Amino acid sequence: MPILDVPPTRTALLALRRQLAFAEEGYSLLDRKRELLLLELAEYRRRAVLSRRGLEERLAAAFSALREAVLDAGSAAVDRAALGARGAAEVTTSWRRLMGLRLPESGASPGPERPAFGPGGTPAAADEARRLFLRALPLLAEAAALDTAVLRLSRELSRTQRRCNALSKRVIPDCRQTISFLAASLEEREREYFVLLKLIRARLRGQART
Repeated sequence: MPILDVPPTRTALLALRRQLAFAEEGYSLLDRKRELLLLELAEYRRRAVLSRRGLEERLAAAFSALREAVLDAGSAAVDRAALGARGAAEVTTSWRRLMGLRLPESGASPGPERPAFGPGGTPAAADEARRLFLRALPLLAEAAALDTAVLRLSRELSRTQRRCNALSKRVIPDCRQTISFLAASLEEREREYFVLLKLIRARLRGQART
């Protein structure tokens, strides 16, 4: 029996063959897209690992300086000094388009490294902690953008893989099986018509002789 519910006609057979060709072409394009996504995802993951490694090193140094400042002056004094600190980093974001995806690329400019606290009551380690945290901002922005890109690439790869599976395991096999069934049915019908036509001709010849 046919897999797809189509009438056993030559028109339906031709339409189904066109549908099969379209599905095979779509699968080829999706498969190439899947391979490109895999390559891009591997590259972004590699960059994300390197960026996060550098970020962790800078943050470890910054937190170490912060702990030293807290030990010297106490957490309350450091908190008060942080509330009065001036200056903010500038974060910039651009977008890269890849096969319909928008992948972010972010950076941060921490500004000039100058003392932000007054000389009274704030240890030098507080300024050092601030400087180290500001130096970590560019890597933090980069890591966030790379993690977002990895997430979007992973989701798109998953969607593309599902579509490839649907075409290769359902649509294309069903079309091929239905085409084989229709072709065999039409061939059998043509043979029956041919035999019937021969019988009619033979009977007509017999009647003509009599």
